Amino acid sequence: MKRAITWAALVALATIRTSPLHAQSPAVPSDAEIRQILVDRIDRDRQSVGIVVGVVDIKDGRDARSRRVITYGALEKGDSRPLNGDTMFEIGSVTKVFTSLLLADMAQRGEVALTDSVAKYLPADVKVPEQNGRAITLQDLATHTSGLPRLPTNFAPRDPANPYADYSVAQLYQFLSTYTLPRDIGSRYEYSNLGGGLLGYVLARRAGVDYEALVRSRITGPLAMTSTSITLSADQQRRLAVGHNDRLAPVPNWDLPTLAGAGALRSTANDMLTFVAANLGATPSPLVSAMSAMLTDRRPTGMPGLDVALAWHIFTRNGDEIIWHNGGTGGYRSFIGFSPRTKVGVVVLSNTSTVAGVDDIGLHVLDARLPTMQPPKVHTEVTVDPNLFEGYVGAYQLAPNFVLTVTREANRLFIQATGQPKFEIFAEAAQEYFLKAVDAQLSFVTNAAGQTTAVILHQNGANVTGRRIN
Repeated sequence: MKRAITWAALVALATIRTSPLHAQSPAVPSDAEIRQILVDRIDRDRQSVGIVVGVVDIKDGRDARSRRVITYGALEKGDSRPLNGDTMFEIGSVTKVFTSLLLADMAQRGEVALTDSVAKYLPADVKVPEQNGRAITLQDLATHTSGLPRLPTNFAPRDPANPYADYSVAQLYQFLSTYTLPRDIGSRYEYSNLGGGLLGYVLARRAGVDYEALVRSRITGPLAMTSTSITLSADQQRRLAVGHNDRLAPVPNWDLPTLAGAGALRSTANDMLTFVAANLGATPSPLVSAMSAMLTDRRPTGMPGLDVALAWHIFTRNGDEIIWHNGGTGGYRSFIGFSPRTKVGVVVLSNTSTVAGVDDIGLHVLDARLPTMQPPKVHTEVTVDPNLFEGYVGAYQLAPNFVLTVTREANRLFIQATGQPKFEIFAEAAQEYFLKAVDAQLSFVTNAAGQTTAVILHQNGANVTGRRIN
C-alpha cells in the first residue's frame, strides 16, 4: 500500500520500449535462476528476510502440473523454519484487485452499476464531494481517477506502526462531507488507498455483509482459496511469516477495519497462483466473465505505455501486455501479474518492506529482458549551496506522458513523477542527487552557460534522460 506504482517497475518497463515483446521472447527463468535471484536479494543485498515466488506457466489451457514454487529465506530473522507455498503474507494493495473483482462481479449480477455514484450506497447525511455537477462513481474509485487523495486529510494514526487500525467509519464520513476536490473527476490518475478502501466499504454495505465475508462468498470460496483472509485461524497464524522493516527488524502486522478494501488481505503463494490461473482462464471459475470485464475499460495513468483498468495496471508495448499489481505494508511486499499472450503468471511475496521490493523479480519472470535490481549503492549525503536548487526547479519530460517535476521548499529539494508521490532528493555532489525512499538517482545536466537543460534518472540499471520543458 505504500507505493502502488514503483519507479523501479516503471523504469524496468521503459528499458524494453524499443524491442517488440512478440519477437523472440525469452523463456521463463528456470527454478535455479529464480532461486539465485532470491539468494542474492537476501544474502548479498540484505533486502529481505524471506521471499516466495510462484509461477504458473500454462501451455495448453490447463494449469495441472504447470505450477512451481521457489523459496529462500525464513519466516522470521533468526528462525530456521523454511518458507513454502503455504506460508502466509500480508499482500497489501494487491487486495485492491479483489475489491475491483467484487465490483465487476456485482455489476454483472445487476447489484450495482459501474456508473453508480458512491453516494448512492452511503447514508444520506454523508455528502460525497462532487465537481462541476459530476459525482464520483464506483468506476472512478476502481481506476484511481476520483480526485480523492492518496489518504484522507484527517488520517492521523495513534500508532504509526499500525497506521490504519484506528481510522473509523465516522472519520471517513467526516472527511467525505468536508473535502473539496482539487480537479474534475476522471481528469487525472492519482493512486488512492482511500479510494480503494472506500470502494470496498460501499460494496460491503450494498451486500449487507462485512468486506471479508463478501470476499469469501464471492471470490475465495468459489476459487477454493482457503488461505486468503483477513482474520487468521490458529493454523494460518502459525503459517504467517513475520513482517520486517527496511532494517530487517520485526514489525507488527497491519489492521484495516474501515479501509479493508485497500489492503487488508493475507494470502499464500499457492492461493495467489490459483487466483492468477483463474485470471488466465486456466482454472474453471464462475468469475471468468467478471475477471475479463475488469480489463475492458482502461484509462491512461500519464506514464508511458501504462494504463489502469479496474485496479489492474496494464503495460502495453507493441501490442503485447503485462497485467500487474503490487502491494506493501509495514513489513511485507507483494507482486502479482500475468501475460495474456504467453499464459505465464507470477506471484512474489516477501516478508520485508525494503527499497528493492519484489516488483522487479515478478516482471523479470514475466519477461526475462526486464532486469532485476542490482545491489543498492551506498550514497553519502553532502552539503551543497542551496542557491543551486533554484536552477534545478522545473519540469523534465522523460516520455510523452511522463514528467519529473522538481520543486524547492526552503533549503530542501523534491521531485515528483507523473501520478506519483513527492519525494525529497539529497545531494551527493553539486549536480548528483539520490532518493532515500526509492533506490533511484538523478543527474542534472547543464550547458556551457550553466543553465540546467535536462535530468537523467538512474534506476534499476536504466538511464533515462528527460529534457527540461520549462
